[in-house]
Amino acid sequence: MKLVSMRFAKTVCTVAAMILVGLSAAAAQTIKIGSKNFTEQFIVAELYAAALEGAGFKVERKINLGGTLVAHEALKSGAIDLYPEYTGTGLNAVMKAQGVTETDPEKVRGMVKAFYEKEFNLTWLKPSGINNGYAIVVRPETAKEYNLKTLTDLGKVSSKLRLGAGTEFVDRRDGIAGLKEVYGAEFAEFKQFAALRLRYEALNQKQVDIANGFSTDWQIAAEKFVALDDDKSLFPPYFLAPVVRQEIAGNAKVVEILEKVGAALDNATMQELNRQVEVDKKEPRVVAAAFLKAKGLVR
Repeated sequence: MKLVSMRFAKTVCTVAAMILVGLSAAAAQTIKIGSKNFTEQFIVAELYAAALEGAGFKVERKINLGGTLVAHEALKSGAIDLYPEYTGTGLNAVMKAQGVTETDPEKVRGMVKAFYEKEFNLTWLKPSGINNGYAIVVRPETAKEYNLKTLTDLGKVSSKLRLGAGTEFVDRRDGIAGLKEVYGAEFAEFKQFAALRLRYEALNQKQVDIANGFSTDWQIAAEKFVALDDDKSLFPPYFLAPVVRQEIAGNAKVVEILEKVGAALDNATMQELNRQVEVDKKEPRVVAAAFLKAKGLVR
């Protein structure tokens, strides 16, 4: 009996040691997290980073890499392991799925997930509650003057109006080309603004009449701008999700943590987090840490 007990104790110790080694190996893995070059991306990348650190993972931050294709290339090359991306961006900017008019969020996610897995050995995790599609916005008085409620309305009077938009809006189908193709919109003038805040400032200061923003922009509600209805579904769904290397997708613990973060986010929440950074001037890392703690996702 004593011999059996000793053997049993030895087995228990061996199993415990193996578990600890496995946990140590997981914790020792350094996960490189990137982001694109605007506020929401900074915050979400910090949410991912802080949540993983809270679970014992080592994290290397590579925030503010640049535009979509810069972040995408960094992921393909292994310079980063994951970054937050939008399904509509994957469809239009990476897949370049010209002419695709699918608006079902799950079908769009399925399309980009299958494409990324086949072409790049990358994959998409479960999406968050954020659908941050393009918003075409005008000042209230402009909407009233031209009776603007939809993008069809805009197309009819676009030749009288000046558009301010971001750099990527020029070349993408879900941008100037699509507005012309689907709505017949051709603008009196186009002004390019790399930074989102500059577009809203230009709109406020009447340097432009229309601007492209995003559904989670805090300025829309704060400034009472009118977001025009995309009544012919030019813009696909833009659900936010982590795009990851397959090695990361194979780590169930990492996937669980990232998807828990996503489940805590929606458009209204993201608007408020964006506002805290852009209006209250808080650091994205501070905003992310406070949010995760409030939601019980980190201690």
